[in-house]
Amino acid sequence: MPSDSCVDVASTDADPPSKSKPEITTHPAFDSPDADVVLVSKDLTQFRVHSFTLKTTSGWFRSLFSLPRPPPPCSGDSTPKAPATETIHLDEDSQTLEVVLRMISGLPITPITSYDMADAILYASEKYDMPGPASLVRIAVLTPPLADQPLRLYASASRFDWAEEAKMASERTLALDLWSEENWEMLNKVDGRAALALLKLHRSRREGIRKRLEEHPFVCENTAALCARCRKQTDHFTWRELKYKIIMETDARPLGDTVLNVGLQEWAEAKACWEARCQNTNCACVIYDKAETVRLIRDCIDSLPKTT
Repeated sequence: MPSDSCVDVASTDADPPSKSKPEITTHPAFDSPDADVVLVSKDLTQFRVHSFTLKTTSGWFRSLFSLPRPPPPCSGDSTPKAPATETIHLDEDSQTLEVVLRMISGLPITPITSYDMADAILYASEKYDMPGPASLVRIAVLTPPLADQPLRLYASASRFDWAEEAKMASERTLALDLWSEENWEMLNKVDGRAALALLKLHRSRREGIRKRLEEHPFVCENTAALCARCRKQTDHFTWRELKYKIIMETDARPLGDTVLNVGLQEWAEAKACWEARCQNTNCACVIYDKAETVRLIRDCIDSLPKTT
Protein backbone atom coordinates (compact mmCIF):
# COMPACT_ATOMS: atom_id res chain seq x y z
CA MET A 1 0.00 0.00 0.00
CA PRO A 2 1.45 3.46 -0.83
CA SER A 3 3.03 5.10 2.15
CA ASP A 4 1.53 8.54 1.43
CA SER A 5 -2.09 7.55 2.05
CA CYS A 6 -3.54 9.37 5.07
CA VAL A 7 -5.73 7.52 7.55
CA ASP A 8 -9.19 8.92 8.32
CA VAL A 9 -9.27 9.08 12.11
CA ALA A 10 -13.06 8.79 12.18
CA SER A 11 -12.90 5.48 10.37
CA THR A 12 -11.13 3.86 13.29
CA ASP A 13 -14.33 4.22 15.33
CA ALA A 14 -16.45 2.25 12.88
CA ASP A 15 -18.88 -0.27 14.31
CA PRO A 16 -18.42 -3.99 13.62
CA PRO A 17 -19.80 -5.07 10.24
CA SER A 18 -22.68 -6.87 11.93
CA LYS A 19 -24.11 -3.57 13.21
CA SER A 20 -25.64 -0.93 10.93
CA LYS A 21 -24.19 2.49 11.64
CA PRO A 22 -26.76 5.36 11.81
CA GLU A 23 -26.58 7.61 8.81
CA ILE A 24 -25.13 11.08 9.35
CA THR A 25 -26.82 13.89 7.43
CA THR A 26 -25.52 17.39 6.75
CA HIS A 27 -27.65 20.42 7.49
CA PRO A 28 -28.17 22.31 4.21
CA ALA A 29 -27.73 25.75 5.81
CA PHE A 30 -24.32 24.73 7.20
CA ASP A 31 -22.57 22.88 4.40
CA SER A 32 -19.73 25.21 3.49
CA PRO A 33 -17.04 23.27 1.57
CA ASP A 34 -14.25 25.40 3.04
CA ALA A 35 -15.38 25.03 6.67
CA ASP A 36 -12.69 23.69 8.98
CA VAL A 37 -14.93 22.38 11.80
CA VAL A 38 -17.76 19.86 11.69
CA LEU A 39 -20.14 19.90 14.66
CA VAL A 40 -22.25 16.77 15.04
CA SER A 41 -25.49 16.85 17.05
CA LYS A 42 -26.60 13.96 19.23
CA ASP A 43 -29.14 12.95 16.57
CA LEU A 44 -26.30 12.76 14.02
CA THR A 45 -26.79 15.91 11.98
CA GLN A 46 -23.53 17.57 11.08
CA PHE A 47 -22.93 21.29 10.70
CA ARG A 48 -19.91 22.48 8.75
CA VAL A 49 -18.82 25.82 10.23
CA HIS A 50 -15.74 28.01 10.40
CA SER A 51 -13.63 27.95 13.52
CA PHE A 52 -13.32 31.76 13.34
CA THR A 53 -17.07 32.09 13.92
CA LEU A 54 -16.94 29.76 16.90
CA LYS A 55 -13.86 31.38 18.43
CA THR A 56 -15.26 34.92 18.21
CA THR A 57 -18.69 34.07 19.66
CA SER A 58 -17.95 31.34 22.21
CA GLY A 59 -15.56 31.39 25.13
CA TRP A 60 -15.70 27.60 25.32
CA PHE A 61 -14.64 27.09 21.70
CA ARG A 62 -12.05 29.85 21.99
CA SER A 63 -10.44 27.96 24.86
CA LEU A 64 -10.75 24.66 23.03
CA PHE A 65 -9.01 25.90 19.89
CA SER A 66 -6.24 27.54 21.93
CA LEU A 67 -5.10 24.14 23.16
CA PRO A 68 -2.20 22.48 21.36
CA ARG A 69 -3.50 20.51 18.41
CA PRO A 70 -1.97 17.27 17.09
CA PRO A 71 -0.31 17.65 13.68
CA PRO A 72 -2.49 16.58 10.74
CA PRO A 73 -1.76 13.21 9.14
CA CYS A 74 0.82 13.67 6.41
CA SER A 75 2.37 11.64 3.63
CA GLY A 76 5.89 10.33 3.43
CA ASP A 77 6.85 12.98 0.89
CA SER A 78 7.38 16.68 1.58
CA THR A 79 4.16 17.81 -0.11
CA PRO A 80 2.29 20.15 2.33
CA LYS A 81 -1.17 18.98 3.26
CA ALA A 82 -4.23 21.16 3.85
CA PRO A 83 -5.34 21.37 7.48
CA ALA A 84 -7.70 18.54 8.37
CA THR A 85 -11.34 19.27 9.17
CA GLU A 86 -11.96 18.74 12.87
CA THR A 87 -15.07 16.86 13.94
CA ILE A 88 -16.62 17.62 17.34
CA HIS A 89 -19.61 15.72 18.74
CA LEU A 90 -21.95 17.76 20.94
CA ASP A 91 -24.77 16.84 23.32
CA GLU A 92 -27.37 19.17 21.78
CA ASP A 93 -29.98 17.97 19.29
CA SER A 94 -30.02 19.29 15.74
CA GLN A 95 -32.93 21.68 16.34
CA THR A 96 -31.17 23.43 19.22
CA LEU A 97 -27.80 23.44 17.51
CA GLU A 98 -29.27 24.91 14.33
CA VAL A 99 -30.87 27.85 16.18
CA VAL A 100 -27.71 28.57 18.18
CA LEU A 101 -25.50 28.44 15.08
CA ARG A 102 -27.89 30.66 13.16
CA MET A 103 -27.76 33.20 15.97
CA ILE A 104 -23.97 33.37 16.12
CA SER A 105 -23.67 33.35 12.31
CA GLY A 106 -26.11 36.18 11.67
CA LEU A 107 -28.55 33.98 9.76
CA PRO A 108 -32.35 34.41 9.93
CA ILE A 109 -34.12 32.61 12.76
CA THR A 110 -37.76 31.74 13.28
CA PRO A 111 -39.52 33.22 16.34
CA ILE A 112 -39.03 31.27 19.55
CA THR A 113 -42.50 30.15 20.56
CA SER A 114 -41.84 27.63 23.34
CA TYR A 115 -39.97 27.77 26.61
CA ASP A 116 -38.57 24.31 25.96
CA MET A 117 -36.65 25.75 23.02
CA ALA A 118 -35.77 28.92 24.92
CA ASP A 119 -34.38 26.89 27.82
CA ALA A 120 -32.43 24.62 25.47
CA ILE A 121 -30.81 27.66 23.84
CA LEU A 122 -30.06 29.23 27.21
CA TYR A 123 -28.45 26.06 28.54
CA ALA A 124 -26.34 25.73 25.39
CA SER A 125 -25.38 29.41 25.64
CA GLU A 126 -24.31 28.93 29.24
CA LYS A 127 -22.44 25.72 28.48
CA TYR A 128 -20.48 27.14 25.55
CA ASP A 129 -20.18 30.68 26.98
CA MET A 130 -22.13 32.31 24.15
CA PRO A 131 -23.60 35.64 25.31
CA GLY A 132 -25.12 36.42 21.91
CA PRO A 133 -27.84 33.72 21.80
CA ALA A 134 -28.65 34.31 25.48
CA SER A 135 -29.24 38.02 24.83
CA LEU A 136 -31.60 37.22 21.93
CA VAL A 137 -33.59 34.82 24.11
CA ARG A 138 -33.72 37.48 26.82
CA ILE A 139 -35.54 39.73 24.37
CA ALA A 140 -37.81 36.96 23.09
CA VAL A 141 -39.14 35.97 26.52
CA LEU A 142 -40.68 39.42 26.95
CA THR A 143 -42.93 38.97 23.91
CA PRO A 144 -45.96 36.70 23.38
CA PRO A 145 -46.42 33.81 23.69
CA LEU A 146 -43.48 33.42 26.09
CA ALA A 147 -44.45 36.52 28.07
CA ASP A 148 -47.75 34.81 28.94
CA GLN A 149 -45.94 32.20 31.05
CA PRO A 150 -44.67 34.22 34.03
CA LEU A 151 -43.48 31.26 36.10
CA ARG A 152 -41.27 30.00 33.27
CA LEU A 153 -40.00 33.53 32.72
CA TYR A 154 -39.30 33.90 36.44
CA ALA A 155 -37.41 30.59 36.47
CA SER A 156 -35.20 31.60 33.55
CA ALA A 157 -34.69 35.16 34.79
CA SER A 158 -33.67 33.92 38.24
CA ARG A 159 -31.27 31.34 36.84
CA PHE A 160 -29.47 33.83 34.60
CA ASP A 161 -29.63 36.84 36.99
CA TRP A 162 -31.93 38.96 34.85
CA ALA A 163 -33.02 41.34 37.60
CA GLU A 164 -35.56 43.45 35.71
CA GLU A 165 -37.14 40.46 33.98
CA ALA A 166 -37.40 38.64 37.32
CA LYS A 167 -39.25 41.59 38.88
CA MET A 168 -41.59 41.82 35.90
CA ALA A 169 -42.27 38.08 36.01
CA SER A 170 -42.86 38.11 39.77
CA GLU A 171 -45.54 40.77 39.35
CA ARG A 172 -47.23 38.76 36.61
CA THR A 173 -47.34 35.68 38.84
CA LEU A 174 -49.73 37.52 41.14
CA ALA A 175 -52.53 36.33 38.88
CA LEU A 176 -51.57 32.72 39.66
CA ASP A 177 -52.29 30.37 42.54
CA LEU A 178 -48.82 29.01 43.31
CA TRP A 179 -50.35 26.23 45.39
CA SER A 180 -52.21 24.68 42.46
CA GLU A 181 -50.69 21.39 41.31
CA GLU A 182 -49.64 22.70 37.89
CA ASN A 183 -47.96 25.84 39.22
CA TRP A 184 -46.37 24.07 42.17
CA GLU A 185 -44.72 21.60 39.80
CA MET A 186 -43.24 24.50 37.82
CA LEU A 187 -42.19 26.30 41.00
CA ASN A 188 -40.09 23.28 41.94
CA LYS A 189 -37.89 24.08 38.94
CA VAL A 190 -37.10 27.58 40.21
CA ASP A 191 -33.89 28.21 42.11
CA GLY A 192 -34.48 27.76 45.85
CA ARG A 193 -33.80 31.34 46.97
CA ALA A 194 -35.80 32.79 44.09
CA ALA A 195 -38.73 30.44 44.80
CA LEU A 196 -38.76 31.47 48.46
CA ALA A 197 -38.73 35.13 47.46
CA LEU A 198 -41.76 34.56 45.23
CA LEU A 199 -43.64 32.67 47.94
CA LYS A 200 -42.83 35.48 50.36
CA LEU A 201 -44.27 38.05 47.93
CA HIS A 202 -47.54 36.12 47.59
CA ARG A 203 -47.79 35.58 51.34
CA SER A 204 -47.01 39.24 52.09
CA ARG A 205 -49.96 40.35 49.96
CA ARG A 206 -52.37 38.10 51.82
CA GLU A 207 -51.10 39.16 55.21
CA GLY A 208 -50.89 42.77 54.08
CA ILE A 209 -54.54 42.94 53.05
CA ARG A 210 -55.58 41.26 56.31
CA LYS A 211 -53.64 43.77 58.40
CA ARG A 212 -54.80 46.81 56.44
CA LEU A 213 -58.44 45.82 56.52
CA GLU A 214 -58.25 45.59 60.30
CA GLU A 215 -56.57 48.98 60.58
CA HIS A 216 -59.04 51.00 58.49
CA PRO A 217 -61.67 53.07 60.33
CA PHE A 218 -64.67 51.39 58.68
CA VAL A 219 -63.76 48.15 60.44
CA CYS A 220 -65.41 47.48 63.76
CA GLU A 221 -65.52 43.90 64.94
CA ASN A 222 -66.41 44.37 68.59
CA THR A 223 -69.47 42.34 69.53
CA ALA A 224 -70.81 45.35 71.40
CA ALA A 225 -70.31 47.84 68.55
CA LEU A 226 -72.73 50.75 68.37
CA CYS A 227 -74.69 52.05 65.41
CA ALA A 228 -73.14 55.28 64.14
CA ARG A 229 -76.62 56.89 63.91
CA CYS A 230 -78.74 55.73 66.84
CA ARG A 231 -75.90 54.46 69.07
CA LYS A 232 -77.74 51.21 69.66
CA GLN A 233 -75.84 47.92 69.85
CA THR A 234 -75.25 46.24 66.48
CA ASP A 235 -73.18 43.40 65.05
CA HIS A 236 -70.69 43.58 62.18
CA PHE A 237 -70.79 39.87 61.32
CA THR A 238 -71.47 40.62 57.63
CA TRP A 239 -68.22 42.58 57.46
CA ARG A 240 -66.31 39.76 59.13
CA GLU A 241 -67.62 37.32 56.53
CA LEU A 242 -66.66 39.65 53.67
CA LYS A 243 -63.22 40.31 55.12
CA TYR A 244 -62.53 36.57 55.38
CA LYS A 245 -63.65 36.10 51.78
CA ILE A 246 -61.33 38.89 50.59
CA ILE A 247 -58.36 37.38 52.44
CA MET A 248 -58.98 33.89 51.03
CA GLU A 249 -59.41 35.25 47.50
CA THR A 250 -56.17 37.21 47.84
CA ASP A 251 -54.42 34.04 48.96
CA ALA A 252 -55.58 32.21 45.80
CA ARG A 253 -55.06 35.18 43.46
CA PRO A 254 -52.80 37.79 45.08
CA LEU A 255 -53.30 40.29 42.28
CA GLY A 256 -56.62 41.26 43.86
CA ASP A 257 -58.38 42.05 40.57
CA THR A 258 -61.10 39.48 41.18
CA VAL A 259 -61.85 41.09 44.52
CA LEU A 260 -62.31 44.55 43.03
CA ASN A 261 -63.86 43.75 39.65
CA VAL A 262 -66.19 40.89 40.58
CA GLY A 263 -66.13 40.02 44.25
CA LEU A 264 -67.29 43.28 45.81
CA GLN A 265 -70.16 43.40 43.32
CA GLU A 266 -71.32 39.80 43.02
CA TRP A 267 -70.22 37.81 46.09
CA ALA A 268 -73.02 36.82 48.43
CA GLU A 269 -70.87 38.08 51.32
CA ALA A 270 -70.49 41.47 49.64
CA LYS A 271 -74.20 41.83 48.92
CA ALA A 272 -75.04 40.92 52.50
CA CYS A 273 -72.58 43.54 53.72
CA TRP A 274 -74.01 46.33 51.54
CA GLU A 275 -77.54 45.41 52.57
CA ALA A 276 -76.76 45.21 56.30
CA ARG A 277 -78.83 47.60 58.43
CA CYS A 278 -79.00 48.61 62.04
CA GLN A 279 -80.92 46.03 64.10
CA ASN A 280 -82.87 48.82 65.76
CA THR A 281 -86.16 48.87 63.82
CA ASN A 282 -86.63 52.57 64.59
CA CYS A 283 -83.30 53.29 62.88
CA ALA A 284 -82.62 50.59 60.26
CA CYS A 285 -79.95 52.70 58.59
CA VAL A 286 -77.42 51.16 56.20
CA ILE A 287 -74.33 50.25 58.20
CA TYR A 288 -71.73 50.47 55.40
CA ASP A 289 -71.22 53.04 52.68
CA LYS A 290 -70.57 50.80 49.69
CA ALA A 291 -68.73 53.35 47.54
CA GLU A 292 -66.43 54.47 50.35
CA THR A 293 -65.79 50.92 51.56
CA VAL A 294 -64.88 49.73 48.06
CA ARG A 295 -62.56 52.71 47.68
CA LEU A 296 -60.78 51.89 50.92
CA ILE A 297 -60.41 48.22 49.95
CA ARG A 298 -58.96 49.30 46.59
CA ASP A 299 -56.48 51.54 48.40
CA CYS A 300 -55.50 48.59 50.59
CA ILE A 301 -54.81 46.36 47.59
CA ASP A 302 -52.95 49.10 45.70
CA SER A 303 -50.61 49.62 48.67
CA LEU A 304 -49.42 45.99 48.72
CA PRO A 305 -45.92 44.99 47.42
CA LYS A 306 -45.96 44.00 43.76
CA THR A 307 -42.53 42.51 43.00
CA THR A 308 -39.85 40.43 44.69
